[in-house]
Amino acid sequence: MGGARRRGGGEPGGTRGSRVPEGARASSRPPSSMASCAEPSEPSAPPPAGVPPLEDFEVLDGVEDAEGEEEEEEEEEEEDDLSELPPLEDMGQPLAEEAEQPGALAREFLAAMEPEPAPAPAPEEWLDILGNGLLRKKTLVPGPPGSSHPVKGQVVTVHLQTSLENGTRVQEEPELVFTLGDCDVIQALDLSVPLMDVGETAMVTADSKYCYGPQGRSPYIPPHAALCLEVTLKTAVDGPDLEMLTGQERVALANRKRECGNAHYQRADFVLAANSYDLAIKAITSSAKVDMTFEEEAQLLQLKVKCLNNLAASQLKLDHYRAALRSCSLVLEHQPDNIKALFRKGKVLAQQGEYSEAIPILRAALKLEPSNKTIHAELSKLVKKHAAQRSTETALYRKMLGNPSRLPAKCPGKGAWSIPWKWLFGATAVALGGVALSVVIAARN
Repeated sequence: MGGARRRGGGEPGGTRGSRVPEGARASSRPPSSMASCAEPSEPSAPPPAGVPPLEDFEVLDGVEDAEGEEEEEEEEEEEDDLSELPPLEDMGQPLAEEAEQPGALAREFLAAMEPEPAPAPAPEEWLDILGNGLLRKKTLVPGPPGSSHPVKGQVVTVHLQTSLENGTRVQEEPELVFTLGDCDVIQALDLSVPLMDVGETAMVTADSKYCYGPQGRSPYIPPHAALCLEVTLKTAVDGPDLEMLTGQERVALANRKRECGNAHYQRADFVLAANSYDLAIKAITSSAKVDMTFEEEAQLLQLKVKCLNNLAASQLKLDHYRAALRSCSLVLEHQPDNIKALFRKGKVLAQQGEYSEAIPILRAALKLEPSNKTIHAELSKLVKKHAAQRSTETALYRKMLGNPSRLPAKCPGKGAWSIPWKWLFGATAVALGGVALSVVIAARN
């Protein structure tokens, strides 16, 4: 290293001095600032104070004396050979990264300034069925590919698990069968199952108005209870053809609809109750292409009477008096002595103000069942209302005729003449009796 320094100090064109011709050759091209800094114009001048000597810059690469001459020869041979240069993409890689960094920051800034698009709804999100937040559905397990929704009128089978809002499970039905749209079940199921695929499992949260309402379902479901329903839709098949049902199948179908109506009636949901009773009557009275036995016909008739009576009770609760009167009349056509139909018909007529028609009907019902306190109370109430109605009508008639109750006061002399006329008629009768008696005595003599 010391020899290298001596050559550098005495001969500027020594080991690193061989680069000077390269700089000289480069001087034929436009000089660069880097080249002008690397070759001072006066190498013999002493360096300024504080600046290390020139040889310190020349040995930064750690080149030994033995390699100096070989490098000089290689540089002369490879003066114009650029084949050993690294590829373009490898040169100045840090510089390329520095050049790309401002663009990347700009792109990030622009991306941050642009509004993000709204994310697509995920399948696990809640679906607000009615738009009021009181009935929602979330898919837990989607149906298999190619599965479809059931439609109204199809008979579906579901696995139902019912829980309260606190997570307490209150009911489980592995095989619940019902017809969509027939109000066979609570509204939460009737409205959510048509939105499911066959094979799907969903969670449904429902307010009490779509479940069991203010009455609840004793003993498990309290009044005004919102429910969580885990529903698995197993199957969905077309409903039965009523014309092809046998007698027993008709009885079973009508009984199911009647029981659904009774459940709705107990929850004071009289609209749904009337709908279920109508469906039961339709199943009974529809035309049949299958022969039935006499016993099956009698059984269907008895069931029809029950449904008509219950339908009249629901219509009476809804103040549908004409429809209730028609239902009662249909019952009495089949069974004239049906006490329930007589009582409800009398009550409907009383609601319409027809007391004179309602009282005889209630008396006929009381004659069939004298110990019925309900009929007694209703009849007594109607008799009082009818008497009050007659008094009101009498007063109204008197007012329309000019108040005839004051007419005797306008003819005070009429009472004085009434007594002599009575005496006159009496005296005449006595006289005629005496004459007749004398004629009889004379005839005997």
